[in-house]
Amino acid sequence: MKKLLPLFLFFLIPSLFAVQEEANYDEALVPEYTLPEILVTQSGEKITDTSGWINTRRPEILQLFKDYVYGNSPEGNIKTTSRIISSKDSALKGKASRDEVVLSFDNGKKILELNLLIYLPAEAVGPVPVFMGLNFYGNHSVSAETDIQMPTAWIRNNAGLGIEDNRTRNSIRGIRAERWQVEKIISRKYGLVTLYYGDIDPDFHDGFNNGIHGLFSDGEKGRTDTSWGSISAWAWGLSRVLDYLETDNRIDSGKVAVMGHSRLGKTSLWAGAADPRFALVISNDSGCGGAALSRRAYGETIKRITTSFPHWFCERLNNYRDDLSALPVDQHMLISLMAPRPVYVASAEEDRWADPRGEFLAAKIASEVYSLFELEGLPAETMPSVNSPVAGTIGYHVRTGEHDVTAFDWDQYLAFADKHFRNK
Repeated sequence: MKKLLPLFLFFLIPSLFAVQEEANYDEALVPEYTLPEILVTQSGEKITDTSGWINTRRPEILQLFKDYVYGNSPEGNIKTTSRIISSKDSALKGKASRDEVVLSFDNGKKILELNLLIYLPAEAVGPVPVFMGLNFYGNHSVSAETDIQMPTAWIRNNAGLGIEDNRTRNSIRGIRAERWQVEKIISRKYGLVTLYYGDIDPDFHDGFNNGIHGLFSDGEKGRTDTSWGSISAWAWGLSRVLDYLETDNRIDSGKVAVMGHSRLGKTSLWAGAADPRFALVISNDSGCGGAALSRRAYGETIKRITTSFPHWFCERLNNYRDDLSALPVDQHMLISLMAPRPVYVASAEEDRWADPRGEFLAAKIASEVYSLFELEGLPAETMPSVNSPVAGTIGYHVRTGEHDVTAFDWDQYLAFADKHFRNK
């Protein structure tokens, strides 16, 4: 065992946060903790080769995360169709083509529609690799182009409230263009595929009545303590988009990098763990429930996150709020599930809530599994200095600044994708 030392209350009003225990930002107060071994099975068997990892330990860890953290996604008879609703050959001043695609999911009683925004390099020769990610405000917020369709589903604003009128929706066109760096991605001969996360499942505790949850069940009816939460729902949606990309001969569906920020960084990690078709996985400032070690109890904790956002996880996780030592997983094990595929974990210096050191440690420890495949994991023995990225098959950086996605982050993700996609 490893011992290391140290909408319905959607964004919860500040007075509710005030009654919770104060977050710890002091390394000296990080408790002594013992991490579950990645390469030792629950029965005590030591895994020493790739066969043991692929056939025994990896499936075991994956199921533990389903049963204790994110929940089990259901199987069901859902009819899926797609249609292109707009196509533009000269987007971004002729630098890209742009499609808007609707994916429809029909259970015979309800229909859910997901709206995809796809940018591809205009002069691409053959199928191109793409970055895929969920956005927070709607596809029209990703680019300054004014003719991108607005979402019709519930949509958040900066206060975390639902935006209901189209005038207000229109006011956030391009509000996150800086975060997505579309032209930079296109200039590097990659495509971008994005969709609004609220199309898949609204981000408030709605009793699991809406979004994709509503197609598989009738709200709380029939749910158990291991049923899927919203993170699993958003990850499920990403996999369905990948299904569609496999039908588009302009896209190299074998080279899709799934990327997410904050809660959607948690989602990208879970999507990459649950669906090995994602060839590269990127976590940006994902923190608690994402890349950061939960047992460090630094910044956001399992107790706080499950209280503030109970819809994100399965109910069983609540049982471990006050006793993380009994939880059979921690986030180094989540990162290990990407092996042998490349994975990148990014932190921000001022984003102490997401515990940058805990994210680094989780990525470093996950390197054990990459060693089984004779791959270099994270090539750093100690946490690198700010703005000094390190990358093997696992990449990591902590940059200056706050909780965000910046041009610096994208420079590292593009270089990492070049390393693993272009050189093969």
